[in-house]
Amino acid sequence: MLSRDDALELVNRNLTKKNLVKHTLAVEVIMRAIARRFGESEDLWGLAGLLHDLDYERTMNSPELHGRLTIDMLAGLDVPQEVKDAVLAHAGHRERNSLMDKAICCIDPATGLIVASALMHPSKSLAGIDADFVGKRYKEKRFAAGANREAIAGCSELGLDLHEFFSVSIEAMNGISRELELQERGPAGNSSGGTGR
Repeated sequence: MLSRDDALELVNRNLTKKNLVKHTLAVEVIMRAIARRFGESEDLWGLAGLLHDLDYERTMNSPELHGRLTIDMLAGLDVPQEVKDAVLAHAGHRERNSLMDKAICCIDPATGLIVASALMHPSKSLAGIDADFVGKRYKEKRFAAGANREAIAGCSELGLDLHEFFSVSIEAMNGISRELELQERGPAGNSSGGTGR
């Protein structure tokens, strides 16, 4: 199976926008956390998270190609079919059949809502927010309007309510808060939180 290092190299080679790279890292770490919760392969699920938007910059103006081009880009690489299926499911090109498909479809938009919530909090950090805080923002339809609420609510297909889903997601993202540039800052603006990977 394609290694995480090789997958990350692919991401860095194909995504030039820093926020897109951070998004893929956030989706990856939450996918790993949800996989762990269900006794699934963290490496497999993490790979789907890392690769799900590989073609985004090339397909921004052709959304019908999003996901499909990623599959073409992965041709000849040792990427399991389940990962490819999840990439296509998140882009709406196939039914959400597996647990992994269902997870990526709710995690993808949830990361945007969580990041926006952290940025509007006085601390500007993931450590400053919790599931209740994000839950309130979720109910404000104009807040982070691009974060598809219906897709996020799909966490129920995993047997998780919104509060539990947000809790798991925030905790996972907190583990890479430095990479996401959402760590707590000290009085002088110095980083004081986040464990990094």
